[in-house]
Amino acid sequence: MAENIAKLELPGNDSIELPIKKGTAGFDVIDISKLGSKGHFTFDPGFLATASCESAITYIDGNQGILLHRGYPIDQLAMDSDYLDLCYLLLYGELPTKEQYAAFVQKVKKHTLVDEQLVAFFKGFRRSAHPMAMLCGVTGALSAFFQDSLDVNDKQDRETAVLRLVSKMPTIAAMCYKYSVGQPFIYPRSDLSYAGNFLSMMFAVPTEEYKVNPIVERAMDRIFILHADHEQNASTSTVRLAGSSGANPFACIAAGIASLWGPAHGGANEACLNMLEEIGSVDRIPEFIARAKDKDDPFRLMGFGHRVYKNFDPRAKVMRETCHEVLAELNVDDPLLDVAMELERIALEDEYFVSKKLYPNVDFYSGIIMKAIGIPTSMFTVMFALARTVGWITHWKEMLDQPGHKISRPRQLYTGEAVRDFIPADKR
Repeated sequence: MAENIAKLELPGNDSIELPIKKGTAGFDVIDISKLGSKGHFTFDPGFLATASCESAITYIDGNQGILLHRGYPIDQLAMDSDYLDLCYLLLYGELPTKEQYAAFVQKVKKHTLVDEQLVAFFKGFRRSAHPMAMLCGVTGALSAFFQDSLDVNDKQDRETAVLRLVSKMPTIAAMCYKYSVGQPFIYPRSDLSYAGNFLSMMFAVPTEEYKVNPIVERAMDRIFILHADHEQNASTSTVRLAGSSGANPFACIAAGIASLWGPAHGGANEACLNMLEEIGSVDRIPEFIARAKDKDDPFRLMGFGHRVYKNFDPRAKVMRETCHEVLAELNVDDPLLDVAMELERIALEDEYFVSKKLYPNVDFYSGIIMKAIGIPTSMFTVMFALARTVGWITHWKEMLDQPGHKISRPRQLYTGEAVRDFIPADKR
């Protein structure tokens, strides 16, 4: 409900009254939706000052380092919940009872298998194809396999599609990895947790028994939780934009995956590992620290600071603790991990980084964890997409449930040629 009115004064002594909307948290928002009918619209490249929707799912306060899902702080969810518990919370708005949780877990496990024809579908890719290319293609192709859940106006169809996407994404993600390394696909196991099942499908081979390490399993679950949703970012907005046209859910999630693939969005933890490889050894760290402090040097430390969080990344504290647990458990001998830990120490103690609040973020720690457990950097963004699927599908579902939702149609400031007469080819 609008509580106040803003007045926009225009040339010619014309003025327009715009209602100011107040949410349950955050800034008040000026509702400019009626401007178009009065012959005006705003210019906001990147939509950095524009609320594209009304949502009750996730709230971020970057200045205070706050991230809430349905009102619950992310650190509490990561430490005391599990991924499927969070999935239920995001999708349905409240934490599940024990009975609801058990029923939801069973529904998810029921849908983890994929159609056997997808095996043949994978064979159409080159072995060297990037896993994100395969993930995007296969996810979009699910609409050809599940034609019984494509009616976005049918609530039961929507519910079935939600369960299928949350359930099958770990299976498809693991298949992308197995295909890229030439190993046979591993079927999902109903006796394992969501994270444990994914690790099994990633690292088990038919010739040996595979046992899930509980420390690694919990770390993977936390990675999923901490990446599940992050409000109206590029990929989530892409899913909403595609969904606004009535596109089927599998196509919408494929669109989100394509957006996430961009290096400015989902590639942060991969960029962090590439930076560690560039540094190479602990003895070279002072050189790169000096370069990072030099304003004239284009080198930047990846995995430190965050575009949204101006104070600290609330996900990073949990991920830091988890990272150290995994490294202690696995006792991995890797010089890049030594580089990472020394960089962390410097960033937390050096006055330059502390004063600028350039703390290690969630991408820094999650990249280290995934490298330590054997996930290649080419799979890092796939892991992000796997975890974020529930956030994407929750926003898609919320949008369709809202009465009066419309197809998105951003405007533009035209700067091309004005009207001019066409000249036939023989007279040019």
